Amino acid sequence: MFKEYESRAREILAKMSLKEKIGQLNQAVMPCEDEASKEAFRKRLRNGEIGSVILSLSATAGNDEQKAVVVEMLNDLQKTSVEEGPHGIPLLFGRDVIHGHHTVLPIPLASAASFDPALVTEAYRDVAEDARSEGTNWTFSPMMDICRDPRWGRIIEGYGEDPYLAGQMAAATVKGFQGEDLKDPDSILACAKHYLGYGFSEGGRDYHRTELSDYTVQNVVLAPFREAVKAGVGTVMSSFNDISGEPVTSSKKYLTDILRGQLGFEGFVISDWYSVQQLIRQGIAEEYEDCAHHAINAGLDMDMADEHYSRFLERFVNEGKVSEETVDTAVLRILCVKLAMGLFENTYASPKKVDRKAHIERAERMAAESMILLKNDKNVLPFPKKTRAALIGPYTFERRGLHGSWALDGYLGASTPNMAEAMDDVVAKEGGGCVMVTGGRLNDDSNYIFSHSDHIVLALGESHEDTGEARSVSDISLSPAQIELCKKARLTGRPTVGVVFCGRPVCLTEVEPYLDAILIAWHGGTRAAHAAVRTVFGDYNPCGRAPVTFVRRTGHIPLYYNVTCSGREVNGYYGEGASNCYTDYAGSPLYPFGYGISYTSFEYSVPVCDKTEISYDRLVAGEGFTVSVNVKNVGERVGKEVVQLYIRDPKASMMRPLRELKAFAKVEIAKGEEATVTFEIGSESLGFYKPDGTYVIEKGSFEIYVGPYSTSTQRLDVKVV
Repeated sequence: MFKEYESRAREILAKMSLKEKIGQLNQAVMPCEDEASKEAFRKRLRNGEIGSVILSLSATAGNDEQKAVVVEMLNDLQKTSVEEGPHGIPLLFGRDVIHGHHTVLPIPLASAASFDPALVTEAYRDVAEDARSEGTNWTFSPMMDICRDPRWGRIIEGYGEDPYLAGQMAAATVKGFQGEDLKDPDSILACAKHYLGYGFSEGGRDYHRTELSDYTVQNVVLAPFREAVKAGVGTVMSSFNDISGEPVTSSKKYLTDILRGQLGFEGFVISDWYSVQQLIRQGIAEEYEDCAHHAINAGLDMDMADEHYSRFLERFVNEGKVSEETVDTAVLRILCVKLAMGLFENTYASPKKVDRKAHIERAERMAAESMILLKNDKNVLPFPKKTRAALIGPYTFERRGLHGSWALDGYLGASTPNMAEAMDDVVAKEGGGCVMVTGGRLNDDSNYIFSHSDHIVLALGESHEDTGEARSVSDISLSPAQIELCKKARLTGRPTVGVVFCGRPVCLTEVEPYLDAILIAWHGGTRAAHAAVRTVFGDYNPCGRAPVTFVRRTGHIPLYYNVTCSGREVNGYYGEGASNCYTDYAGSPLYPFGYGISYTSFEYSVPVCDKTEISYDRLVAGEGFTVSVNVKNVGERVGKEVVQLYIRDPKASMMRPLRELKAFAKVEIAKGEEATVTFEIGSESLGFYKPDGTYVIEKGSFEIYVGPYSTSTQRLDVKVV
């Protein structure tokens, strides 16, 4: 994909001085808006000292106030680089466009809950169009860190605990951002991050060390990166952390041998913010200048923000610590990506009027598809629209929190209705009902509101300020005031739903007994409130599924479905010795991975396979088998079901997980209708990676489970002989 541009890139490279080459490896921070700062920046562009500009003012841009992108300023800088700089090389403008630009989609973790990669691609095409029209041509997304510890604030940016689901969502997001052709003026360059293992930060504490085996790296952590590379992702961002005592920033093993040699990545690697100089704190480098040669020799092509390449690489080449060939290789990768994007021909941003209405409609659809109904006792939901409905809780009037973290440019105000406004639109105006709204805090008004209502909607959740980068928490429970509010609502005896706006799978044990229904609405973006209200009142039938495990207690973390079998009977996730895990509380999940219910009901037939056994030789030659199941809608309305297929290899040369998601299908089935879902299973689903990266398939019996979530028990066996 990128190597086809190498010949032209070499022609440009041959004309460049060493200093100009090093300039391409430098990503500088956006200059201040005063004329003196801009002119100093232009001078550097004229000298060929900058290859890219990051359009953020801080490392934690997701929760910090950021200035809006000014197209005229970007075009001015681009013009200086192309028309006054050496060799006419355009700039890459990178910005943290994570899950939306002006129209904000649900956080990526919520997108994973949709189990709908096609919809994700469609929605992220909107994001790319919106951002590119204002000058951003590179985004630092998708983040595909597998996370088993929801205390980590950045769990919101990834796709949860499962490598297969994360891989599908990562590929879908890359395709959305980059489109069919990077030269498309509505496409932007994607960046797969954080490579590698950042989501395993010890204790969920951001930036902390990680402890990972090569076996886990190969089978869990690398999985979504493989899919992103297959999807043609143009850039990869290295992570802050170490693996087995080796910082990724300075690791040739991970940045070159595995990423390029094993995965076949062709684009370029950029560091995370100031991570090159962090090699000093990590004990690898003694002085700032030492950081630069460690990183470039490992295969890190572009230095974000700290500019150590700019300051020290020329000296290191002259001293022989870094070869000019190493510099040339990095520059070629960057030039090839710029050429593939068509930046030499289509250089400047051309603001266009996007179809905001269509973007908002897709954002609401994404939000609705991502919402998870976890509980619905006695089918209290959906509520009737002609009713007296109470609305109370901290998210009653909340607007900014609906966007979640990493929404730098999202429109607020009327563009992002809050729950009170959404209730007024959907129930009072459309439904003709009476909506009574009280303040977001718990106060004496709640007694009056509850006593004059027929149904209660509690708008609960966590602040976006408690999520994102450097925003880890030690307790993922809802606040004491919210727990008290749920208890108070329960005493009324009126049907009560808790609508939970969150960035992680919050612990619901303390509120679950007091709620008749629980709807996880996530930090769902621009149209989160409308999607939630329409779901509560029946316009949408919930169809999201849990991309992460919901634990009973924060102290149970980590708890994840694809765990290996223990030597004793303590695999509490699947009910085996659940009371043996802890003496004070059952060690099983409150809600398992893949879980979610609907306003209708589905019945599964016994799954069947077209083979009971297959030869090893035929399997590795490309032959496979099919697994089919009939799913019938036995309820009273149309609904969508996520049919999930899990595989277990119970006896292998290395311990294998108790379950692994290998396929899923989201199907819409009308009332009384039946759908046949068929999965094609081949060698890619039955093998695993050895610690050295060798992929193996071993003979033996494989257990195959098909059902609505990870703990489903319907099983069939297939033998590889």
